[in-house]
Amino acid sequence: MSLINRLDASDTGFDQQLKTLLAFDASQDEQIEQAVTGILHDVRQRGDQAVLEYTQRFDQVQAGSVEELEIPLSDCLAALEALPAEQRNALESAAARVRSYHEKQKAVSWTYTEPDGTVLGQKVTAMDRVGLYVPGGKAAYPSSVLMNAIPAKVAGVSEVVMVTPTPGGTRNAIVLAAAAVAGVDRVIAIGGAQAVGALAYGTPSIAPVDKIVGPGNAYVAAAKRRVFGTVGIDMVAGPSEILIICDGSTPADWIAMDLFSQAEHDELAQAILLCPDEAYLDAVYESIGRQLPGMPRADIIRTSLSNRGALIKVRDLDHACEIANHIAPEHLEISTENAAAWAEKIRHAGAIFMGRYSSESLGDYCAGPNHVLPTSRTARFSSPLGVYDFQKRSSLIQVSREGAQTLGNIAATLAYGEGLQAHAGSAEYRLDLKS
Repeated sequence: MSLINRLDASDTGFDQQLKTLLAFDASQDEQIEQAVTGILHDVRQRGDQAVLEYTQRFDQVQAGSVEELEIPLSDCLAALEALPAEQRNALESAAARVRSYHEKQKAVSWTYTEPDGTVLGQKVTAMDRVGLYVPGGKAAYPSSVLMNAIPAKVAGVSEVVMVTPTPGGTRNAIVLAAAAVAGVDRVIAIGGAQAVGALAYGTPSIAPVDKIVGPGNAYVAAAKRRVFGTVGIDMVAGPSEILIICDGSTPADWIAMDLFSQAEHDELAQAILLCPDEAYLDAVYESIGRQLPGMPRADIIRTSLSNRGALIKVRDLDHACEIANHIAPEHLEISTENAAAWAEKIRHAGAIFMGRYSSESLGDYCAGPNHVLPTSRTARFSSPLGVYDFQKRSSLIQVSREGAQTLGNIAATLAYGEGLQAHAGSAEYRLDLKS
């Protein structure tokens, strides 16, 4: 078995090869869907009692009330205080950078006045309450806490409620510390579809939220899909992706490790390199083979690269940009000279990393921009998570008497054309001839 697929974009069958490589079966597991549907219905009907029963069944945690499962914010602060100094400094530095970047995303309200005195505009308001799902147990994703909670708080969300499972009662200290740093308002030790249901529908102990964000397993993803419409969700993310455009002058070991950085997430992750230099692709291939045995997650990386990874020879960097726009990757590294100029040619990508020193891993943790990004080619029409995902825009319309004369005639004419008599009448009553 080859370590990674080798393709040539000039080959006749390349388009089909690329289509096959990018194909991802996102079909929903019927058993998971049935289980999630039942859990959500149960939580909606029985509230806290259902949440407690599922928490005991799936996490082996017994509690007499949801309040017993709540983790006091003082415990989160204590977890932060107990972190080794280097780890705490890294967490706080990352949070400061993420907060600084997202402060610049805040939308503002605005109005303008037309010559006849009519005032039009936009009012921006934050959501009242947001739910943040954080995987628990052995999984530790403090960076996800920062990336989801900080934009919400910057947006002005009054209450961020974090849910995280604690299998066997095991709390993840660094996740709790991240909650303290990010300004999370409430932490509850529940997880799975039951936690999503509680956030979406509300229970006697958990007020319903306006939006649910954060990663989770297949059950959590299925539950988020199910409750969308009752609440907003960030996205239902697919496997992690990295696409690298390289001119062949970045050290091959760097690029091989960048490919590993996404491949190590799981066997379905995708890592692709585009380069016009065949000899350089050979060098990266050699580096993959040399460095892979030393990676702790070597088996996952090997499966990911052999099934969904590729080294692709392109005609030139312009050709690479064309292919990149078709792929619309979650993460795009442009590891070239004058990378910013090549970035101008990119229309579809979740995050664009420019220059040889901009490794994707820096974006995952501490560069500042959000690491919650569109996957599976959805960067063609969607964007990274940001402050704007926690704000709403209301239109402002204040029509003057003079403005009503102009707008009334226009609206009435269009309303009559649509056969909506009351619409027309409503507009015409404001005309001076009706006064």
